[in-house]
Amino acid sequence: MTLEKAREMITDHVAIAGGYNQTSTKMILGELQNDEGQQAVDTVIREFGLQELWGFSPGTKFERMYK
Repeated sequence: MTLEKAREMITDHVAIAGGYNQTSTKMILGELQNDEGQQAVDTVIREFGLQELWGFSPGTKFERMYK
């Protein structure tokens, strides 16, 4: 997953900010981490305020949904 695609998808999830959106965002971050690396994940966490919203800390390793 590209950084731009992740940003596009996470924008919608953050706007709603429900429990299912939190889980979906974790899956997106897992795919982003696999394709773009930890630095891209940390950038998105900071950009969208995911630490304050759902407690996602920079440096956290997110698992991919499909291996």
